[in-house]
Amino acid sequence: MLKTRREFLALARVAGGAALARSVALAGGVASGTSEGFERQADGGAATAVPPRDASANSSMRGMDKAPERQMLNPVTLTKFVDPLPVPALAPSEGMRPSPRDRKVQLPYYRIEMTEFSAPLHRDVAPTRQWGYGASVPGPTLETRSGQGLLIEWVNKLPRKHFLPVDHTLHGAEADKPEVRTVAHVHGARVPPESDGYPESWHTPGQSRILYYPNEQDASTLWYHDHAMGITRLNVFAGLFGAFIIRDAAEQALNVPGGAFDIPIVLYDRTLDRDGQLMYPVSATPGAPFVSEFYGNAIVCNGKIFPYLEVQPRRYRFRLVNAANGRFFHLTLTGNRPFHQIGSDLGLLQSPVELRNLVLFPAERGDVIVDFTGLDGQELQLRNDADDILQFRVLKQQQPGVASEATTLPTMLRAIPRIPESQSVRERILTLSEHDDAAGNSMQMLLNESHWDMPVTENPVLDTTEVWSFVNLAGDAHPMHLHLVRFQVLDRRPFDLFAYNADKSLVYTGPAVPPAANELGWKDTVRADPGMVTRIIVKFEGYTGRYVWHCHLLEHEDNEMMRPYDVIAPGRPRAAHAAPPKKKQA
Repeated sequence: MLKTRREFLALARVAGGAALARSVALAGGVASGTSEGFERQADGGAATAVPPRDASANSSMRGMDKAPERQMLNPVTLTKFVDPLPVPALAPSEGMRPSPRDRKVQLPYYRIEMTEFSAPLHRDVAPTRQWGYGASVPGPTLETRSGQGLLIEWVNKLPRKHFLPVDHTLHGAEADKPEVRTVAHVHGARVPPESDGYPESWHTPGQSRILYYPNEQDASTLWYHDHAMGITRLNVFAGLFGAFIIRDAAEQALNVPGGAFDIPIVLYDRTLDRDGQLMYPVSATPGAPFVSEFYGNAIVCNGKIFPYLEVQPRRYRFRLVNAANGRFFHLTLTGNRPFHQIGSDLGLLQSPVELRNLVLFPAERGDVIVDFTGLDGQELQLRNDADDILQFRVLKQQQPGVASEATTLPTMLRAIPRIPESQSVRERILTLSEHDDAAGNSMQMLLNESHWDMPVTENPVLDTTEVWSFVNLAGDAHPMHLHLVRFQVLDRRPFDLFAYNADKSLVYTGPAVPPAANELGWKDTVRADPGMVTRIIVKFEGYTGRYVWHCHLLEHEDNEMMRPYDVIAPGRPRAAHAAPPKKKQA
């Protein structure tokens, strides 16, 4: 059964209290102390259960009953495991071009077109109209090495009219702007601001942009996706995303699977009609089709529903990417079989972490090792909650010509020193809030109660370190993403929401919860739980210029839950800031 983030967080509290929440956190899930599905007493006393808002996937389908001619496809009716799992092709280089840094240096040049095409998501479903990079969803995998810069020309060859419901009441998507606009963002890349995919730097059909990626960062699993202002949710839902892999010598010297045994798996959810076409929900408000969240009823793996993958009886590395608009994935293997996570958003963990379940929120990545040794001739399923989404078919014997491998993973993958808080030059208290309509539906989401086009208030100095504390005043868990930088998760701590709303003071109601073992690596996206203050520590390095930070629930970032920030040179005057809230211990 598919669950929303709200349902999962509520169940974590209802079903087992602190013990369950702690076990989930250790497994890479939600930390204890979240308040989803609960009202906290004003005096800090016991919480009482209330029904979670938007508690089922059906809530995000409001308005679909207005089109009875389009009947929703029930994926349960589809035969499972009849399509092989597609492995996205590597993007080929188109030659060499001069580096924008030094015209004497030649860099690999790639040309990637965005086009409309149709392809079936399942053997028994008609081809689905989609938009994709390189005429595929996911798009071709870009692969490079650390320190090897490259150029990508992103070519918009899409139609001029969107086939999904554009809401012209949203900022950045007004009726005077072209309906189809794109700008590519490589999520997790340390790049100059002009190549970062700034939401307002879009281009239209018939245009292209050449962006520069220095790749001066550790080996990691990045991904690329559209980032156009006000329509990111629609463009990504249409299919504009793909994997971007950086390799380096240090990682390749380790005893981890590579080559054909290193496979990216991009996960996302969709809803189709019985003709195989995408169904994106609309509101009941004429002229304002925006809905606050999307949850589909079918999980898609690399472009297929219920695919299978033939594997040899040995270890594999799977690079899991959550490319969903809003859904988190709670991933397990049948039989509660263990696996090891070796990497998170921005590269290897310090040591492998043995898990039996892995939770990935939108935009998070998890590199895992699954060992099929000894399972010759057997079948194993990757599951999301109770749903089988991908079948592994283990061959009866290892194919000839495959080099043997060691039977154990290294205990040490790379050193990741923790950044001491003493290095921080300031702490920023940043609120996450949702504003509801009369029916209790979230209609606008804000960071620090600020809209996109208000003056920039976050302006860290290049090569300085800051602590950013996300104070979640909303009922949702929000995956928060900062462009340009990598960071470490410090902790999460429950606070009294009523006290904060009364006088903006932070009254903590429990101890800080440290990050789970698989959150101790370098991150670019962090889960900020409701009723918690989630703290990260960030060194702003690489470039000066304007970037963005935002919630990676795509419906949220399209409706004001995104803000620009400026990395400034040392000595430049800072903007004035309001006094931070008072902190109190309950």
